[in-house]
Order: sequence, then structure tokens, then C-alpha cells
Amino acid sequence: MADFPTSFDKDDLLRCARGELFGPGNAQLPEPPMLMMDRITDISGDGGENGKGHVTAEFDITPDLWFFPCHFPGNPVMPGCLMVDALWQLTGFNLGWRGWTGQGFALGAGEVKLSGMIRPDRKLVTYHITFTRVIERRLKMGVADGRVEADGETVCEVRDMKVGLSAANVSS
Repeated sequence: MADFPTSFDKDDLLRCARGELFGPGNAQLPEPPMLMMDRITDISGDGGENGKGHVTAEFDITPDLWFFPCHFPGNPVMPGCLMVDALWQLTGFNLGWRGWTGQGFALGAGEVKLSGMIRPDRKLVTYHITFTRVIERRLKMGVADGRVEADGETVCEVRDMKVGLSAANVSS
């Protein structure tokens, strides 16, 4: 593992978004408003249910978040796709945290289950990632399961998320 801390505050996450945490051309988080977390409270390369790594992170919910007015007018909820994207963001962050190099990209997800909603009256979203497989070859890839909780209630579960890092430019 690289010599990074096991928790990160918002300033650290913004440094990652600017390419300053893991270095230019390596794993980056998106900048706000697409950055879907405020802090990472715990991260490892050998923890979690399978002993292959994990991430726990939090996102503070406020009624003025950008997506509430447009999704949906009169019935505001956090889009499910943003919940899944947050899990992908954290999976990729873990790969960069391991010291692996290359640009990150989502490769897919096996199963997505949305079982609740995140409305403006919620206070805290907690993300849980547990790795089921890590592959370090030319293409470095993490396979993980994720869970999203809103004020302690599970609202989203994703199985077999895949995120890769590649030195090659993946845009077409």
C-alpha cells in the first residue's frame, strides 16, 4: 500500500479532484457538484468482509443540494444514478489510495437495487464499499459491493461494481 492516511476530509477530496493527491494522470474524484461525498472516514486495502479492502464515506444532505429542485419538481429525491456514481467514485479512490497508477473509469455493475429515497429532510448519507476482488495487471481493476444508507436506513445496494485504472487514454 502507498503511504496515505486512512481518512480524508473535504479539502483532501478536493485535492484529489484537482489531481494533486495521487498525482497527475492518476485516479481523480470529480469536482463539485458531482463530488458525492464530504469525507472518507475509513479506507483499507485489506479490510472489509472479504479482507480485500473497504471504504466508508459520508455525505451531508442539505435541502439546497443542486439535484433536489430538478429531480423531481414537487417531489425532490437524490437520483439513484448519483448514489451508484458515488459508490463508483469511492471504489476508484481506493485504487488510487493503494498507490496504483492510471486514470480511473467505471466498467459496470452487476446488480443495482434501490430500496429507499434520499429526500431533503435526510441528514447523513453513509457509503460502504467492500472489495470482492482486486486485479493488478496492465489494467488494474477493483470489483466491489456497495451499500448506501440514509440516516442509517439502507436505500441502495450494488453488487459487482467494476472500476479500472489504465495508463492508456480511454476516451474515444
